Amino acid sequence: MSVSYRLSEIAAQLGGRVLGNADAIVTQIASLETAQPDQITFLTNSRYLGQLAVTRAGAVILAEQDADLTELPRIISDNPYAYFARVSALLNPLPEVKPGIHHSAIIGAGAIIDATASVAATVVIGEGAKIGAHSVIGEGCSIGANVVIGSRARLYPRVVVYHDCLIGDDLIAHSGVVIGADGFGIAMDRGRWLKIPQIGRVVIGNDVEIGANTTIDRGALDDTVIEDGVKMDNMVMIAHNVRIGAHTAIAGCAGVAGSSTVGRYCLIGGMAGITGHVKIADHVEIAGFTMISKSITEAGSYSGGYPFSKTDDWRRNALHLRRLDELVKRIKKLEKELDCIKSDK
Repeated sequence: MSVSYRLSEIAAQLGGRVLGNADAIVTQIASLETAQPDQITFLTNSRYLGQLAVTRAGAVILAEQDADLTELPRIISDNPYAYFARVSALLNPLPEVKPGIHHSAIIGAGAIIDATASVAATVVIGEGAKIGAHSVIGEGCSIGANVVIGSRARLYPRVVVYHDCLIGDDLIAHSGVVIGADGFGIAMDRGRWLKIPQIGRVVIGNDVEIGANTTIDRGALDDTVIEDGVKMDNMVMIAHNVRIGAHTAIAGCAGVAGSSTVGRYCLIGGMAGITGHVKIADHVEIAGFTMISKSITEAGSYSGGYPFSKTDDWRRNALHLRRLDELVKRIKKLEKELDCIKSDK
Protein backbone atom coordinates (compact mmCIF):
# COMPACT_ATOMS: atom_id res chain seq x y z
CA MET A 1 0.00 0.00 0.00
CA SER A 2 1.47 3.32 -1.12
CA VAL A 3 1.09 6.24 1.31
CA SER A 4 2.16 9.86 1.17
CA TYR A 5 2.25 12.76 3.61
CA ARG A 6 2.90 16.47 3.55
CA LEU A 7 5.62 17.61 5.92
CA SER A 8 3.01 19.57 7.84
CA GLU A 9 0.99 16.37 8.32
CA ILE A 10 4.05 14.46 9.55
CA ALA A 11 4.90 17.21 12.04
CA ALA A 12 1.29 17.31 13.23
CA GLN A 13 1.48 13.62 14.08
CA LEU A 14 5.07 13.26 15.25
CA GLY A 15 6.02 16.74 16.47
CA GLY A 16 9.03 18.78 15.39
CA ARG A 17 8.94 22.00 13.40
CA VAL A 18 8.95 22.47 9.64
CA LEU A 19 11.25 24.88 7.82
CA GLY A 20 10.73 25.62 4.15
CA ASN A 21 7.82 24.26 2.12
CA ALA A 22 5.50 22.56 4.62
CA ASP A 23 3.36 21.28 1.72
CA ALA A 24 6.20 19.18 0.27
CA ILE A 25 4.93 15.63 -0.20
CA VAL A 26 7.00 12.54 0.60
CA THR A 27 6.15 8.92 -0.11
CA GLN A 28 9.17 7.10 1.35
CA ILE A 29 12.28 7.52 3.47
CA ALA A 30 15.78 6.93 2.08
CA SER A 31 19.47 7.60 2.68
CA LEU A 32 21.10 10.90 1.75
CA GLU A 33 22.93 9.17 -1.09
CA THR A 34 19.98 7.41 -2.74
CA ALA A 35 16.98 9.61 -1.89
CA GLN A 36 14.75 10.88 -4.73
CA PRO A 37 12.66 14.07 -4.90
CA ASP A 38 9.57 12.35 -3.47
CA GLN A 39 11.52 10.95 -0.49
CA ILE A 40 12.63 12.28 2.88
CA THR A 41 16.10 11.63 4.28
CA PHE A 42 17.92 12.39 7.53
CA LEU A 43 21.30 13.52 8.89
CA THR A 44 22.63 12.20 12.20
CA ASN A 45 26.40 12.29 11.66
CA SER A 46 28.59 15.20 10.51
CA ARG A 47 30.59 12.76 8.35
CA TYR A 48 27.75 12.89 5.84
CA LEU A 49 27.58 16.66 5.43
CA GLY A 50 29.00 16.30 1.91
CA GLN A 51 26.11 14.01 0.97
CA LEU A 52 23.62 16.50 2.41
CA ALA A 53 24.97 19.15 0.04
CA VAL A 54 24.25 17.05 -3.06
CA THR A 55 21.28 14.91 -2.01
CA ARG A 56 18.31 14.79 -4.38
CA ALA A 57 15.87 14.27 -1.51
CA GLY A 58 12.70 16.31 -1.37
CA ALA A 59 13.01 16.89 2.37
CA VAL A 60 15.35 16.13 5.25
CA ILE A 61 15.18 15.54 9.01
CA LEU A 62 17.78 17.57 10.95
CA ALA A 63 18.82 18.38 14.49
CA GLU A 64 18.33 21.90 15.78
CA GLN A 65 22.03 22.75 15.42
CA ASP A 66 21.93 21.68 11.77
CA ALA A 67 18.78 23.58 10.81
CA ASP A 68 20.60 26.04 8.52
CA LEU A 69 22.80 23.53 6.68
CA THR A 70 20.40 23.24 3.73
CA GLU A 71 17.59 25.14 2.04
CA LEU A 72 15.63 21.95 1.42
CA PRO A 73 12.25 21.59 3.15
CA ARG A 74 13.11 20.10 6.51
CA ILE A 75 11.75 18.90 9.82
CA ILE A 76 13.76 19.91 12.89
CA SER A 77 13.84 17.38 15.73
CA ASP A 78 15.67 16.94 19.02
CA ASN A 79 16.49 13.36 17.98
CA PRO A 80 16.66 12.99 14.17
CA TYR A 81 17.42 9.26 14.28
CA ALA A 82 14.40 8.47 16.44
CA TYR A 83 12.30 10.79 14.29
CA PHE A 84 13.49 8.92 11.19
CA ALA A 85 12.31 5.67 12.80
CA ARG A 86 8.86 7.13 13.43
CA VAL A 87 8.57 8.56 9.91
CA SER A 88 9.62 5.21 8.45
CA ALA A 89 6.88 3.47 10.46
CA LEU A 90 4.38 6.08 9.26
CA LEU A 91 5.31 5.58 5.61
CA ASN A 92 5.61 1.80 5.86
CA PRO A 93 2.63 0.52 7.84
CA LEU A 94 2.35 -3.19 8.41
CA PRO A 95 0.03 -5.03 6.02
CA GLU A 96 -3.55 -5.14 7.21
CA VAL A 97 -4.39 -8.51 8.74
CA LYS A 98 -7.88 -9.93 8.72
CA PRO A 99 -9.03 -11.48 11.99
CA GLY A 100 -10.03 -15.10 12.10
CA ILE A 101 -8.72 -18.63 12.37
CA HIS A 102 -7.58 -20.52 9.27
CA HIS A 103 -9.42 -23.79 8.72
CA SER A 104 -6.16 -25.78 8.88
CA ALA A 105 -5.20 -24.49 12.33
CA ILE A 106 -5.49 -26.90 15.25
CA ILE A 107 -6.92 -25.35 18.41
CA GLY A 108 -6.71 -27.23 21.70
CA ALA A 109 -9.57 -27.62 24.15
CA GLY A 110 -10.21 -24.58 26.30
CA ALA A 111 -7.99 -22.26 24.27
CA ILE A 112 -9.27 -18.67 24.15
CA ILE A 113 -8.53 -16.65 21.03
CA ASP A 114 -9.75 -13.06 20.88
CA ALA A 115 -12.15 -12.40 18.03
CA THR A 116 -9.84 -9.69 16.64
CA ALA A 117 -6.80 -12.01 16.51
CA SER A 118 -5.52 -13.67 13.34
CA VAL A 119 -4.38 -17.30 13.30
CA ALA A 120 -2.80 -18.43 10.03
CA ALA A 121 -2.58 -21.78 8.29
CA THR A 122 -1.18 -24.86 10.06
CA VAL A 123 -0.85 -23.11 13.42
CA VAL A 124 -1.15 -25.35 16.47
CA ILE A 125 -2.44 -23.83 19.70
CA GLY A 126 -2.41 -25.97 22.82
CA GLU A 127 -5.05 -26.56 25.43
CA GLY A 128 -5.87 -23.64 27.68
CA ALA A 129 -3.76 -21.13 25.74
CA LYS A 130 -4.90 -17.50 25.47
CA ILE A 131 -4.26 -15.19 22.51
CA GLY A 132 -4.96 -11.49 23.04
CA ALA A 133 -6.69 -8.85 20.96
CA HIS A 134 -5.31 -7.98 17.52
CA SER A 135 -2.47 -10.52 17.83
CA VAL A 136 -1.18 -12.19 14.67
CA ILE A 137 0.03 -15.80 14.76
CA GLY A 138 1.87 -16.60 11.52
CA GLU A 139 1.93 -19.77 9.47
CA GLY A 140 3.25 -22.87 11.17
CA CYS A 141 3.60 -21.41 14.66
CA SER A 142 3.25 -23.75 17.63
CA ILE A 143 1.83 -22.37 20.88
CA GLY A 144 1.98 -24.73 23.85
CA ALA A 145 -0.61 -25.52 26.45
CA ASN A 146 -1.55 -22.74 28.87
CA VAL A 147 0.58 -20.13 27.11
CA VAL A 148 -0.69 -16.57 27.52
CA ILE A 149 0.05 -14.05 24.75
CA GLY A 150 -1.10 -10.46 25.21
CA SER A 151 -2.56 -7.96 22.78
CA ARG A 152 -1.07 -6.87 19.44
CA ALA A 153 1.58 -9.59 19.38
CA ARG A 154 3.03 -10.49 15.99
CA LEU A 155 4.56 -13.95 15.67
CA TYR A 156 6.12 -14.51 12.27
CA PRO A 157 6.01 -17.98 10.66
CA ARG A 158 7.35 -20.97 12.59
CA VAL A 159 7.76 -19.40 16.01
CA VAL A 160 7.53 -21.94 18.83
CA VAL A 161 6.36 -21.10 22.34
CA TYR A 162 6.52 -23.97 24.81
CA HIS A 163 3.90 -24.65 27.49
CA ASP A 164 3.07 -22.28 30.37
CA CYS A 165 5.06 -19.28 29.10
CA LEU A 166 3.65 -15.80 29.74
CA ILE A 167 4.04 -13.05 27.13
CA GLY A 168 2.89 -9.44 27.46
CA ASP A 169 1.54 -6.99 24.91
CA ASP A 170 3.18 -5.89 21.63
CA LEU A 171 5.61 -8.79 21.25
CA ILE A 172 7.39 -9.11 17.91
CA ALA A 173 8.91 -12.57 17.44
CA HIS A 174 10.61 -13.28 14.11
CA SER A 175 10.76 -16.63 12.35
CA GLY A 176 12.55 -19.44 14.10
CA VAL A 177 12.28 -17.98 17.60
CA VAL A 178 11.96 -20.63 20.32
CA ILE A 179 10.62 -19.51 23.69
CA GLY A 180 10.60 -21.89 26.62
CA ALA A 181 12.73 -24.84 25.48
CA ASP A 182 14.50 -26.70 28.26
CA GLY A 183 17.52 -25.07 29.77
CA PHE A 184 20.82 -26.96 29.69
CA GLY A 185 20.47 -28.67 33.04
CA ILE A 186 22.39 -31.93 33.49
CA ALA A 187 24.07 -33.70 36.40
CA MET A 188 26.78 -36.37 36.24
CA ASP A 189 25.77 -39.65 37.86
CA ARG A 190 27.99 -42.75 37.71
CA GLY A 191 29.54 -41.80 34.41
CA ARG A 192 26.37 -40.69 32.65
CA TRP A 193 24.57 -37.37 32.32
CA LEU A 194 21.24 -37.15 34.14
CA LYS A 195 18.73 -34.64 32.79
CA ILE A 196 17.41 -32.11 35.31
CA PRO A 197 13.75 -31.31 34.60
CA GLN A 198 13.27 -27.64 33.77
CA ILE A 199 10.11 -26.67 35.61
CA GLY A 200 10.27 -22.87 35.39
CA ARG A 201 8.74 -20.72 32.68
CA VAL A 202 9.70 -17.87 30.39
CA VAL A 203 7.99 -14.61 31.35
CA ILE A 204 8.22 -11.78 28.81
CA GLY A 205 7.06 -8.22 29.42
CA ASN A 206 5.54 -5.66 27.06
CA ASP A 207 7.03 -4.18 23.88
CA VAL A 208 9.71 -6.85 23.41
CA GLU A 209 11.21 -7.74 20.03
CA ILE A 210 13.04 -11.03 19.44
CA GLY A 211 15.12 -11.60 16.31
CA ALA A 212 15.06 -14.64 14.03
CA ASN A 213 16.36 -17.93 15.44
CA THR A 214 16.85 -16.50 18.92
CA THR A 215 16.26 -18.95 21.77
CA ILE A 216 15.11 -18.20 25.30
CA ASP A 217 15.25 -21.19 27.65
CA ARG A 218 12.76 -21.79 30.42
CA GLY A 219 13.98 -21.71 34.01
CA ALA A 220 15.18 -24.79 35.82
CA LEU A 221 13.31 -23.85 39.00
CA ASP A 222 12.56 -20.12 38.83
CA ASP A 223 11.44 -18.28 35.71
CA THR A 224 13.57 -16.82 32.94
CA VAL A 225 12.44 -13.18 32.74
CA ILE A 226 12.65 -10.69 29.88
CA GLU A 227 11.49 -7.30 31.10
CA ASP A 228 9.62 -4.57 29.20
CA GLY A 229 11.15 -2.99 26.11
CA VAL A 230 14.00 -5.47 25.59
CA LYS A 231 15.22 -5.76 21.99
CA MET A 232 17.14 -8.82 20.79
CA ASP A 233 18.83 -9.33 17.43
CA ASN A 234 18.98 -12.58 15.48
CA MET A 235 20.54 -15.73 16.94
CA VAL A 236 20.80 -14.54 20.53
CA MET A 237 20.96 -17.25 23.23
CA ILE A 238 19.34 -16.64 26.63
CA ALA A 239 19.86 -19.52 29.05
CA HIS A 240 17.72 -20.72 31.94
CA ASN A 241 16.97 -18.49 34.94
CA VAL A 242 18.41 -15.40 33.25
CA ARG A 243 16.84 -11.99 33.84
CA ILE A 244 17.24 -9.28 31.20
CA GLY A 245 16.43 -5.78 32.49
CA ALA A 246 14.03 -3.39 30.84
CA HIS A 247 15.04 -1.63 27.61
CA THR A 248 18.28 -3.54 27.18
CA ALA A 249 19.38 -4.21 23.58
CA ILE A 250 21.35 -7.33 22.61
CA ALA A 251 23.06 -7.65 19.21
CA GLY A 252 23.34 -10.80 17.09
CA CYS A 253 24.98 -14.02 18.27
CA ALA A 254 25.44 -12.80 21.86
CA GLY A 255 24.87 -15.29 24.64
CA VAL A 256 23.93 -15.07 28.31
CA ALA A 257 24.61 -18.17 30.40
CA GLY A 258 22.38 -19.54 33.13
CA SER A 259 21.28 -17.62 36.22
CA SER A 260 22.89 -14.34 35.18
CA THR A 261 21.18 -10.97 35.52
CA VAL A 262 21.59 -8.15 33.02
CA GLY A 263 20.51 -4.70 34.17
CA ARG A 264 18.25 -2.09 32.61
CA TYR A 265 19.25 -0.01 29.58
CA CYS A 266 22.31 -2.13 28.82
CA LEU A 267 23.83 -2.51 25.34
CA ILE A 268 25.41 -5.87 24.53
CA GLY A 269 27.43 -6.09 21.31
CA GLY A 270 27.42 -8.90 18.78
CA MET A 271 29.13 -12.16 19.75
CA ALA A 272 29.57 -10.95 23.33
CA GLY A 273 29.31 -13.63 26.00
CA ILE A 274 28.21 -13.45 29.63
CA THR A 275 29.08 -16.43 31.79
CA GLY A 276 26.74 -17.94 34.35
CA HIS A 277 25.78 -16.55 37.76
CA VAL A 278 27.05 -13.00 37.19
CA LYS A 279 25.25 -9.69 37.61
CA ILE A 280 25.52 -6.74 35.23
CA ALA A 281 24.60 -3.29 36.53
CA ASP A 282 22.21 -0.91 34.78
CA HIS A 283 23.50 1.25 31.88
CA VAL A 284 26.43 -1.01 30.99
CA GLU A 285 27.78 -1.21 27.43
CA ILE A 286 29.60 -4.41 26.44
CA ALA A 287 31.55 -4.28 23.19
CA GLY A 288 31.24 -6.98 20.57
CA PHE A 289 33.26 -10.19 21.09
CA THR A 290 33.79 -9.34 24.78
CA MET A 291 33.61 -12.13 27.35
CA ILE A 292 32.25 -11.15 30.76
CA SER A 293 33.30 -13.68 33.39
CA LYS A 294 32.56 -11.76 36.59
CA SER A 295 29.96 -9.30 37.79
CA ILE A 296 29.98 -5.64 36.70
CA THR A 297 28.82 -3.35 39.50
CA GLU A 298 29.28 0.08 37.86
CA ALA A 299 27.71 1.61 34.77
CA GLY A 300 30.06 2.26 31.88
CA SER A 301 31.59 0.80 28.75
CA TYR A 302 33.52 -2.49 28.88
CA SER A 303 35.59 -4.14 26.14
CA GLY A 304 37.68 -7.27 25.78
CA GLY A 305 39.00 -9.65 23.19
CA TYR A 306 42.16 -9.61 21.17
CA PRO A 307 42.45 -7.03 18.35
CA PHE A 308 42.90 -8.43 14.87
CA SER A 309 46.18 -8.09 12.98
CA LYS A 310 48.00 -9.75 10.11
CA THR A 311 48.09 -13.49 10.64
CA ASP A 312 51.86 -13.76 11.07
CA ASP A 313 51.86 -10.91 13.61
CA TRP A 314 48.91 -12.45 15.44
CA ARG A 315 50.69 -15.82 15.72
CA ARG A 316 53.83 -14.22 17.13
CA ASN A 317 51.82 -12.26 19.69
CA ALA A 318 49.75 -15.31 20.60
CA LEU A 319 52.99 -17.20 21.25
CA HIS A 320 54.09 -14.45 23.62
CA LEU A 321 50.75 -14.57 25.40
CA ARG A 322 51.20 -18.28 26.08
CA ARG A 323 54.44 -17.44 27.87
CA LEU A 324 53.03 -14.41 29.69
CA ASP A 325 53.05 -16.01 33.15
CA GLU A 326 56.66 -17.11 32.67
CA LEU A 327 57.65 -13.63 31.49
CA VAL A 328 55.97 -12.00 34.51
CA LYS A 329 57.90 -14.27 36.87
CA ARG A 330 61.17 -13.43 35.12
CA ILE A 331 60.44 -9.70 35.33
CA LYS A 332 59.70 -9.98 39.04
CA LYS A 333 62.97 -11.85 39.55
CA LEU A 334 64.89 -9.18 37.63
CA GLU A 335 63.20 -6.45 39.66
CA LYS A 336 64.35 -8.12 42.89
CA GLU A 337 67.90 -8.44 41.56
CA LEU A 338 67.85 -4.78 40.53
CA ASP A 339 66.65 -3.77 43.98
CA CYS A 340 69.51 -5.73 45.54
CA ILE A 341 72.06 -4.00 43.26
CA LYS A 342 70.61 -0.59 44.19
CA SER A 343 70.75 -1.38 47.91
CA ASP A 344 74.43 -2.41 47.66
CA LYS A 345 75.43 0.98 46.22
